[in-house]
Amino acid sequence: MTPMLMDFARDAVITALLLSAPPFIAALATGLLVSIFQAATQINEMTLTFVPKLVAVFTTLIVMGPWMGQTITDYLTRLLSSLPSLIG
Repeated sequence: MTPMLMDFARDAVITALLLSAPPFIAALATGLLVSIFQAATQINEMTLTFVPKLVAVFTTLIVMGPWMGQTITDYLTRLLSSLPSLIG
């Protein structure tokens, strides 16, 4: 593997982590809040954990969508613009 190819592989992993972090953090925070609420009220309903997480992740994707789109577009632009130097 050439060093340039390894750099793009590393950038791909970093980009994937950056893009997946906001929904994961939203789901984690929502799950923690719902769990605390369930422990305090002793309500143990499965849909009470699923629906708020779904709403939080969906809202996060709507809010962070433009940034996520720009991030993946920047990565793909860098990758495709350097593709001729990778091949030849």
